[in-house]
Amino acid sequence: PGPSVAILAQALFLSSCLIVEDMFSRAFHRGLAARCLARSGSSLASAPVRSWQKASAAVLASTAATGAYLATQKSLAPAQCEAAVSWDAVKAEVVKILEDDKYQDSSYAGATPGPLFLRLAWHSAGTFCKATGTGGSNGATMRFEPEISWGANAGLKLAQDMLEPVKKKFPQVSYSDLWIFAACVAIEEMGGNKVPFTPGRVDKSSGKECPLWDGPTAKDGKLPGADAGSPDKTAAHLRYIFNRMGFDDREIVALSGAHGLGACHTDRS
Repeated sequence: PGPSVAILAQALFLSSCLIVEDMFSRAFHRGLAARCLARSGSSLASAPVRSWQKASAAVLASTAATGAYLATQKSLAPAQCEAAVSWDAVKAEVVKILEDDKYQDSSYAGATPGPLFLRLAWHSAGTFCKATGTGGSNGATMRFEPEISWGANAGLKLAQDMLEPVKKKFPQVSYSDLWIFAACVAIEEMGGNKVPFTPGRVDKSSGKECPLWDGPTAKDGKLPGADAGSPDKTAAHLRYIFNRMGFDDREIVALSGAHGLGACHTDRS
């Protein structure tokens, strides 16, 4: 990459570092404090860090997960907590998937599906609209058309399929909770922060409940595109999408920087 790309990458990383702590604090104060943790018996113990893991990826991953929390459309009532679920047992199953040596990824040696799980959680939450209170991670509507076929969700059926055995083993866990929880576990396994998790999301039953939007990018869904044709247009597009979720420019920079986790694939966005 040229000097300008390197400078941009450094700026994204440094911006992410500076606001991670602030974003986690704000996430708690926006109604997503772990009010259900005591009831559910959740415990996200620290896991060993692999040699290939790097601090930059951990910081960026943690920031992206914060975005998923900030984008949830409403706080969850304690009555919704899945008290019968052993989240330690669910975590163990997710870790098995993350550490499966049979996983193949063309991006780099030793890659795991951790970045893919994080992307699944973020794109599930990224349909949120602050003004209407619609969309968000509650519902797991990405299982259905038309949402699963949005260009921004290319390749995420793979992540869903990888987590399906966990769902079958713990049928009382909603897809909505499983997707977000798997991302939280992935962040820890990649050397990132321990992310608070609040269960209680309820799955929706059909594509009729996929989030709708009548904005200019409606045909492409409610998620951001990578390139609008010029830097100015792309910046305006990102603001248009992320402002709808309630994010400001600082948070947009942090979430954009989180795309440094994982790698690009021609069959995915």
